[in-house]
Amino acid sequence: MEAAITILALLLVAFVALGVYATVKAVGAAKRGVDRTITQARRTVEDTTLRAKSFGQTGVAGELAQLRLALRTSMRATQDALHAGVAEDASLTESVALFRRLSEHGLELDDELKRLEREPDRATVAGLLPKLKERTQRITHSAESLRWAARDRARQFADDDLDALNAQIDIEAGALRHWTVEEPSQASGARASASTPGHGPGTDWPEPAASAGPSAGNSSTADQAWSGPARAEGPQAITAPDPRLRTTYPWQKSTRPETTN
Repeated sequence: MEAAITILALLLVAFVALGVYATVKAVGAAKRGVDRTITQARRTVEDTTLRAKSFGQTGVAGELAQLRLALRTSMRATQDALHAGVAEDASLTESVALFRRLSEHGLELDDELKRLEREPDRATVAGLLPKLKERTQRITHSAESLRWAARDRARQFADDDLDALNAQIDIEAGALRHWTVEEPSQASGARASASTPGHGPGTDWPEPAASAGPSAGNSSTADQAWSGPARAEGPQAITAPDPRLRTTYPWQKSTRPETTN
C-alpha cells in the first residue's frame, strides 16, 4: 500500500514538473515572438521615418537620414542573403562570421548618425559629413561584396546542377529513341548491299559462269541449284540397228543370200 502511494506521488510530481517546463518554454517562445514583433515594428517605423526625412528634409538632416537608410538597407539585405544561404551551403559560415564583425561597425556608425541627427550644431555636423559618407560607403561596399558573392555562388551551383540535369535528360531521351539511331556497321552494310548490282530487292540470283578444272562438278551442281531444272534437249535422229550386232538364237532361220539369174 505504501509503495503504491509512493509511485502515485512520484507520477504526480513528474506531471507537475513536465507541466511547469512546458509552460516556461511556451512563455519564452511567446516572449521571443513578441520581442521579434516589436523589433520588426520599431525597425519598420524607423525606416519609414528615415525615408520620409530623406525626401522631405534638406540640408544636414536629410543627408544624415539618407546615410542611415542606405546603411540599414544594405546591412539587412546582406544579413538575409547570408542566413538564407548558410542553411544550404556550409561554406558560407566564414562569411557569416565576417558579416557579424562588419555589423559591429555598422551598428556603431548607425548610432553615431542617430546622435548627430539631434545635434544642434549643424555646422560641425556638416564638417563631419564627408568622413561619415566615406565610412558608410566602405561598410556598404563590404556588405554588398559579401551579398553578391553569396548570390553568385548560389546561382553558379544552380547552373551547374541544371547543366548536369540537362545532360542526363539528353542521354535518357536518346535511349528512349534508340530505334532512330542506326549503327555504323549496319548503315555501311546497307549502303554496300544497295550499291551491289543483282543484290537489291526484287532481283534474281545470276547464273554463275562455267569454270573448268576440278571444281567443274561442284560448279555444275551449283548451276543446277541456282538456275533451276535442266533444259530439255532437242530431238535426235533415229539410227537403224546393225544386223551384225544382233544376237542369234537356234530357232531363228538364217537369212538366205540373194541370187541373180
